Amino acid sequence: MVENHSHLSEAMIRPLILALLLLLPLASITAAELNLYSARHYDTDFSLYEHFTEETGIKVNLIEGGSDALIERILAEGELSPADILITVDAGRLWRAAEAGIFQPIDSVTLSARVPEYLRDPNNLWFGLSKRARIIVYRKGEGLRVPARYEDLTDSDYRNRVCMRSSSNIYNLSLLAGMIETAGAPAAQQWAEGVVQNFARKPQGNDTAQLRAVASGECGLTVANTYYLGRLMASEDPSDRAVAAKLGIVFPDQDGRGTHINISGAGVTRYAPNRAAAIQFVEYLTSEFAQRLFAEGNNEYPVVGRATGPIAELGDFKEDQVNAATYGKRQAQAVMIYDRAGWR
Repeated sequence: MVENHSHLSEAMIRPLILALLLLLPLASITAAELNLYSARHYDTDFSLYEHFTEETGIKVNLIEGGSDALIERILAEGELSPADILITVDAGRLWRAAEAGIFQPIDSVTLSARVPEYLRDPNNLWFGLSKRARIIVYRKGEGLRVPARYEDLTDSDYRNRVCMRSSSNIYNLSLLAGMIETAGAPAAQQWAEGVVQNFARKPQGNDTAQLRAVASGECGLTVANTYYLGRLMASEDPSDRAVAAKLGIVFPDQDGRGTHINISGAGVTRYAPNRAAAIQFVEYLTSEFAQRLFAEGNNEYPVVGRATGPIAELGDFKEDQVNAATYGKRQAQAVMIYDRAGWR
């Protein structure tokens, strides 16, 4: 009787065990990969992904695109989106993704300990991974008074000497958004109008184009992200290094709020199918190895620790510590101010 009962139990349990065994490979596959939507397009990032896979066994499936396009894609995919992580190259776009409901909070003691509060979302929806400072760049030997603040760019000394990229550029929008937050909208309006009065030419080109224009003497000074200058400094092309050698730099507002910085950052998507692996990957991107590669391989400042590599040659500086989410919150105001100022 007991034997018969045992036999029946085995008959009942065996299919359940078989079903579980069949499910295990699927679980292993899910846990051993993650889907990354990234607006970063740098060779060094591929090295990071490969190293992460070597260390963890988790495969990184990469989808690349522009930040806005990736945000729209995730929204269109909805609950069926395969995206686990979104990485963008500007805090304003991270804010937009958070406002659209794309991210879920990341409960990570590691990330909260490593990433300063002003470089992450107040609700831990995204975390900064690397930084760029927006500095003033001038031509050495030009004879111009060297400005100490962003506000100095409105001085009449620089009439017809300032080159800038367009007001629609996300880095310029974030710079002005930071000014609105710290100095107020009227002061930001006055600044934008004053810089427009000093334009040497119509806004055009990217940051590298501004640096080349200053080096050639077409302009006297500009603002640019440190990443672009670091790339020229580290270039294997002698002509690029010659451009960098002609340029002097200023980290603005060292006696005040500090220099404006922007970030690349990442968030785990709301419907991430591989949530645990996604959090592990974001934590990895703030590790010592990854942070050094951001600095030494891509001329960015780490969010954890001191800068190393070519970018470290620019020296230490005081950062503006307004929360990076502000760049998104104040972006619409920044657009209107630039438009009223005639900055195109």
